[in-house]
Amino acid sequence: MEYHDYYKTLGVERGADEKAIKKAYRDLARKFHPDVNPGDKSAESRFKEINEAYEVLSDADKRAKYDQLGASYQQYARNGGSGFDWSTWAANQNYSGAPGANYEFEQGADMSDFFSTIFGNNRTRQTYRQPIKGRDVEQPIEVTLDEVYNGTTRVLKRGEKQTKIRIPAGAHEGTRIRVAGEGEPGVANGPAGDLFLIVSLKSHPTFKVRDSKTDLDAELRVDLFTAVLGGEVIVPTLGSDVKLRIAPGTQSGKILRISKRGMPHLNAPDTFGDLYVRVLIQVPADLTTEEKALFEQLAALRADKAS
Repeated sequence: MEYHDYYKTLGVERGADEKAIKKAYRDLARKFHPDVNPGDKSAESRFKEINEAYEVLSDADKRAKYDQLGASYQQYARNGGSGFDWSTWAANQNYSGAPGANYEFEQGADMSDFFSTIFGNNRTRQTYRQPIKGRDVEQPIEVTLDEVYNGTTRVLKRGEKQTKIRIPAGAHEGTRIRVAGEGEPGVANGPAGDLFLIVSLKSHPTFKVRDSKTDLDAELRVDLFTAVLGGEVIVPTLGSDVKLRIAPGTQSGKILRISKRGMPHLNAPDTFGDLYVRVLIQVPADLTTEEKALFEQLAALRADKAS
């Protein structure tokens, strides 16, 4: 009788935890389910193998016995044995697991000889009409900074169905928005999977989002005279414009912070990040003859002061 590698059947490592085993089973059961592959005998056979593997690996007692069997069988094979006495091994283990629900395959399918020899009729059997949830689906959705500053909505069209989706204020690059029941349809009357919209931010002509996801960067153009003498400038933000005081002698490249004028926090929309503006001094390029003469006088005064 051939040894059945249940770990290989589910595509998991021997040390896989319960969660990994369950996920592998669900993915494979969905793929090879008879309702998904009507009339496909190879898929039906594969589905039975998957259920048998899950029957053992999802049960702590059966899995422990199966792991013992694997170790004994491998040791026997390494010692040059050509045939393994499965029945004797099983009998010597004095195994008695807890019986499960009387569950059986619809077309009279049974467990393999391997399973029956090791575990007898002590099995938890399951109809392959068991509902299976549909797969979750991911889909990108592109939005602007202005939209996620206040939050916005989108209308999702899938066939004739339209669903209004709320994109929360503070959503950032990579934010996942769950839309229940809009994924792939389930199998055997199982529930549909979910749709996850993955937010992608369009580039903004003025603002750039920092790694903090709530702070913003921008450039602030300041005329030469205000930079030299000081004064006030108007700074546009995603909310309302603000007045910013420029200190006399402000240098080009200086970073100024405007508190609470960044993006809202995703889970606390009344809390905002900061806006950081980098000063870029604008030098006049179209001086009149009189203005040029005044700058020459100023340059001469500075030269005298330096000497």
